[in-house]
Amino acid sequence: MLDIKFIRENPEEIREAAKNKNIDLDVERLLCVDGEKKQLQNEIEKLQAEKNKLAKIVKIGKPTEEQIKEGKKIKIEIAEIEKQFRKIEKEYLDLMIKVPTIPSPDTPIGKNENDNIEVYKWGEPTEFDFKPRSYLELAKDLDLIDFERGVKTAGYRGYYVKNEAVMLQMGLMMLALEKLISKGFTPMIPPTLVREFALFGSGYFAGKEYNSEVDEIYKIANDEILSDGTVKKENKFLVGTAEPSLLAYYANEILDEKDLPLKICGFSQCYRSEIGSYGKDTKGIYRVHEFMKVEQVCICKADVEESDKIQKEMVEISKELHQDLNLPYRVLQICTGDMGAGKYKMFDLEAWMPSRDSYGETGSASNFLDWQARRLNVKYKDKDGNKKFVYMLNNTALPTVRPMIAILENYQQKNGTIIVPEVLRKWVGKGRIG
Repeated sequence: MLDIKFIRENPEEIREAAKNKNIDLDVERLLCVDGEKKQLQNEIEKLQAEKNKLAKIVKIGKPTEEQIKEGKKIKIEIAEIEKQFRKIEKEYLDLMIKVPTIPSPDTPIGKNENDNIEVYKWGEPTEFDFKPRSYLELAKDLDLIDFERGVKTAGYRGYYVKNEAVMLQMGLMMLALEKLISKGFTPMIPPTLVREFALFGSGYFAGKEYNSEVDEIYKIANDEILSDGTVKKENKFLVGTAEPSLLAYYANEILDEKDLPLKICGFSQCYRSEIGSYGKDTKGIYRVHEFMKVEQVCICKADVEESDKIQKEMVEISKELHQDLNLPYRVLQICTGDMGAGKYKMFDLEAWMPSRDSYGETGSASNFLDWQARRLNVKYKDKDGNKKFVYMLNNTALPTVRPMIAILENYQQKNGTIIVPEVLRKWVGKGRIG
């Protein structure tokens, strides 16, 4: 969400941003509703003042019949206007939720992923002197991933990771954590079962509340039983990344500028319903319901230049990790039509995957400015004592499944074995699988 004052003063920029991000937003209606909301609020405050004034007069002595009638009249008027106010406030919030962050000046204008721009490339696609196999074939032959029993147990997109692949996967997570800790990030293992506000606040709901038709989030059906045995009926959800949990850590708090920027890395299990990917990548682990990931989150003061610098630093860490693994990769700057409403600037990292004959996304870095902070109500006090909303950024350090695809395929040998990347050998325990 943005500051309504900013929206009032910059309607054309908001309208243009919504258009470029493919967001259906009626800015004129929003401003009209904003005016109606203010007017109703003023009327309520005026009537409340009259009610309070009448109450003071009545306290002095026995109220007259006229005063009783006037008091009842004011009470009815307040109730009626408050009813109108609640209705208009709901429409106001529904519209405000759609308001996008104006993207950075250097963000490419485009309709969809086809308009993203490659801004960096490291390494060249791997060449083989034999016919390479897909990770699906390699994983089956080397008994590293069991898809059949995974589907039997967990359903569509289910899988078991086995044998050396377990340590390969955990090695990826430890590699990312060690790298981030060395860069000054505070490690956390956050909750993966969270309350609704954390997902709304971080922007993982399309609207104000969970919508099962569009939100790729798993909702928990059962109620929570508290320590005294009472049942608490509250929506809980499984996170798709550590980001919502890490950002919600400071919800409704006021930080001190001297403590900023805050740099956190979170390891978590991740859950995604993938309802928007029907028919895509139906086999294997490229697109799954459950995986692990190490996420970077940064919280800084309200300074665009500083947030840009931090985003670049976060991307550099992900680039280093890909280079440590010696995986060919590229960086894309994401266009307006392929980025979320709240994002100011966004980059994707993609590793080369021979079986796809293309690059596959392995991470994403986003700068939201204060869009998330306003939803989560996270502020800081500057040196002059002024309270401002922080800026929030996030980036994938490494997930488990897609880098594992890239490793199996790029490191495969003619005899069917897999060379283990040198940086992972202390966890895998040997230099070759098979």
